[in-house]
Amino acid sequence: MEKLTFYAVSAPEKLDRIGSYLAERLSRDVVRHRSGYVLIAMEALDQLLMACHSQSIKPFVESFLHMVAKLLESGEPKLQVLGTNSFVKFANIEEDTPSYHRRYDFFVSRFSAMCHSCHSDPEIRTEIRIAGIRGIQGVVRKTVNDELRATIWEPQHMDKIVPSLLFNMQKIEETDSRTGPPPSPPATDKEENPAVLAENCFRELLGRATFGNMNNAVRPVFAHLDHHKLWDPNEFAVHCFKIIMYSIQAQYSHHVIQEILGHLDARKKDSPRVRAGIIQVLLEAVAIAAKGSIGPTVLEVFNTLLKHLRLSVEFEANDLQGGSVGSVNLNSSSKDNDEKIVQNAIIQTIGFFGSNLPDYQRSEIMMFIMGKVPVFGTSTHTLDISQLGDLGTRRIQIMLLRSLLMVTSGYKAKTIVTALPGSFLDPLLSPSLMEDYELRQLVLEVMHNLMDRHDNRAKLRGIRIIPDVADLKIKREKICRQDTSFMKKNGQQLYRHIYLGCKEEDNVQKNYELLYTSLALITIELANEEVVIDLIRLAIALQDSVIINEDNLPMFHRCGIMALVAAYLNFVSQMIAVPAFCQHVSKVIEIRTMEAPYFLPEHIFRDKCMLPKSLEKHDKNLYFLTNKIAESLGGSGYSVERLSVPYVPQVTDEDRLSRRKSIVDTVSIQVDILPNSIPSDDVVNNTEEITFEALKKAIDTSGMEEQEKEKRRLVIEKFQKAPFEEIAAQCESKANLLHDRLAQILELTIRPPPSPSGTLTITSGHAQYQSVPVYEMKFPDLCVY
Repeated sequence: MEKLTFYAVSAPEKLDRIGSYLAERLSRDVVRHRSGYVLIAMEALDQLLMACHSQSIKPFVESFLHMVAKLLESGEPKLQVLGTNSFVKFANIEEDTPSYHRRYDFFVSRFSAMCHSCHSDPEIRTEIRIAGIRGIQGVVRKTVNDELRATIWEPQHMDKIVPSLLFNMQKIEETDSRTGPPPSPPATDKEENPAVLAENCFRELLGRATFGNMNNAVRPVFAHLDHHKLWDPNEFAVHCFKIIMYSIQAQYSHHVIQEILGHLDARKKDSPRVRAGIIQVLLEAVAIAAKGSIGPTVLEVFNTLLKHLRLSVEFEANDLQGGSVGSVNLNSSSKDNDEKIVQNAIIQTIGFFGSNLPDYQRSEIMMFIMGKVPVFGTSTHTLDISQLGDLGTRRIQIMLLRSLLMVTSGYKAKTIVTALPGSFLDPLLSPSLMEDYELRQLVLEVMHNLMDRHDNRAKLRGIRIIPDVADLKIKREKICRQDTSFMKKNGQQLYRHIYLGCKEEDNVQKNYELLYTSLALITIELANEEVVIDLIRLAIALQDSVIINEDNLPMFHRCGIMALVAAYLNFVSQMIAVPAFCQHVSKVIEIRTMEAPYFLPEHIFRDKCMLPKSLEKHDKNLYFLTNKIAESLGGSGYSVERLSVPYVPQVTDEDRLSRRKSIVDTVSIQVDILPNSIPSDDVVNNTEEITFEALKKAIDTSGMEEQEKEKRRLVIEKFQKAPFEEIAAQCESKANLLHDRLAQILELTIRPPPSPSGTLTITSGHAQYQSVPVYEMKFPDLCVY
């Protein structure tokens, strides 16, 4: 060997003939099963390969690879291992100039086949599989460094390499799951463990992947997991994608997420557990990607997840509608539970992804999710709920609000306008999201996440009478101008939501706790003197509504509202620190403790609390009195004139179409003309000649209708946004004008004609004047009032 090596180094042009001769000898010895001569020939080739690095070595390499292929094609395991070892040595040699005409298709196929060896002897099987993995590793190292020769990344090669590696990783995973998690193998055992070797090779392959060939390396993973049904259970799938996410370059993470989303779309009709497995893999991938580069796929991730959330709810609704008796019911219930697993997985993924986004992106996602919630008056949401029905719509509302709750968790905005813009607040506080106690809870919790900028919510948890609020060490800052402007514009919306939320019949204890926390957070974060007065008016209005009980609430709910009012007035009196106000509140609470403990939260929300039969015989000392509150606050410089004006919630368009009855009394005038008393002379002939002027008049009429609609919209907007004092003053002036005008009409004395032309029925408040004669006399401005 020394003489041969010296001769080859001295005359490199002879390497080609040397290689051809050794290849011929080795081929003959392999066929004749002369293993000793085969070993000698391969050793000679290896030493020559390691010693010679001239340009003339390329023809020799072709002979060498031909001999390695001969060994791999033989059926003897020892020769296959021998050929693999020689190829690995060759793969570790760095060539000065790459050979672009050389291809490794045969070696990829052969090494992949060796990875799937099914030899009867376990030791030989393991040895062959290890040799196959090392061979693949050699091919990757030899080819992946040459950018101009990227054949290894072609799909036909990746479809063989990646499943071969996953197959060996999976086999050990199955063994580990049966025998329990073994301790990590020492360094000496890693070369003897196919799973560890395959995992290292898989990491190395992914680490070398670039932007253009990332997808070709990831797609075979999905095919393998689908073929072997590894999404349920999905431990191995999660393990694979953790390896992928940690191995690839960080800027390519969004490519993997896109691939998972695409595969989720492709498997949308599979069983719920398969979809849940894919979503949990997505969660793990997102958890890793969120720490680095997420890329341009943020909205795509949320859009796809929300689409699958709707599909899951639709499948669940169809199962509930299609279920019948017997075993079908059992199957439906199991599918129902499986769909809930899918929905929870989606919500967790949305929440985790959203919580890792920067604030500017998170606010966009909040608007995006809120736009998907089906509420009255918004046709912009793109979730198709036509097939869901009422139950499915409620379910999708709950799922989306839970997603929104996860995204808003931990969100801190400098101003409340940034956290709660009008386009977000209006649908959030829509009456459509008040139809169910769970919906109302989620809405309030979302508001708490966005309002609580100083982490005070945990200190306010639970509704109770706090002896000393100072012990809570509440953090607060001076109210900024933007927050003051927000309350002037949207305060009535918040008050209305709390007021109506308190009066719902399906409220449970958690609802009252969240409503109390809402009032307390508004006081801490957004309250100046004007807002404090409004909140006290709101509390007194709730107390008065319980006493009058126009809504026929059960006794538990009436007492619960009383307890809520007591807890809040106790809190706000200590927050503004007006001694006379604190004294009045403390006195009422003390009397309640002695005479009516069911008006306090510590008692009413306790099990087996004794409830009164009625509230009519209760002494006024048990209630918070407006005059005493006004007297105590007025002495401290507060403007208390508005306390004497009872709080009435604003009316919205949805109130007219929802199940709720009207919350305000309106002054109306109704004029009924009896049709049989109309003179025949005044009857208008319905048959008009169709002329150009008539058509022009019809067009003008439609324009007037548009103007009327715009006027109505402006009036509604004015009642929603304008300050209360301005609305009250305007209504008072109109009421006085109406009163004077009616008096003028009723006091008219004219000579009546032979027969009156009709009757006038006038309703104003609670007074009604009927059968007033209407004569042939015009009142052109009556319709204005």
